[in-house]
Amino acid sequence: MFAGIDQLGLFIMAGLLLNLTPGPDVLYIVSNGVRGGRRGGVAAALGIGAGCCVHIIAAAVGLGALIAASALTFTVLKWLGAAYLIYIGLRLLFAPASGGKALAGLQGAAPSPGAETVRFWPVFARGFWTNALNPKVALFFLAFLPQFIDAGAPGQAGALVVLGTLFNLGGTGVNLVVALLASRAAARKAKSGGPGRI
Repeated sequence: MFAGIDQLGLFIMAGLLLNLTPGPDVLYIVSNGVRGGRRGGVAAALGIGAGCCVHIIAAAVGLGALIAASALTFTVLKWLGAAYLIYIGLRLLFAPASGGKALAGLQGAAPSPGAETVRFWPVFARGFWTNALNPKVALFFLAFLPQFIDAGAPGQAGALVVLGTLFNLGGTGVNLVVALLASRAAARKAKSGGPGRI
């Protein structure tokens, strides 16, 4: 067990469930997988994963400084983060399923004629900046990661980096699968001329 990390197994399960929840990142990956084939989808997924690294470092530096200043402040932040996560969960639970409709629309879209000639780095860079500059992702990291860190243990900044990296690796894995499924569905639709299915 890593120093300062509390309930690692629960963290991994929660992270996997959160990464399986469709959101703007998934829409970006699916649209690039459909339009740009495997190369476009993979570039989008890897760009988003690279963008998450910015939030991991920012959370480790910022929360590390906060923990060094006051364990009480860190505990208050954990409670505020838990309240924020409950709020996000309730919004997801009661929100209309517009993301599913958007995904269905993208899955039926035809790939571009030059899908295999899509340029990797521009798609990667857009995915990186979309994620790195998203304040909701920063808030999520600040709310989610501290829930699994023991405020009294030494090395909390290192624990934040480990947890953030594990979360990002799981998310990137899920996103790569989504990218490959989207590109395969688009290729199947292009061959058959019928509606694509994942």
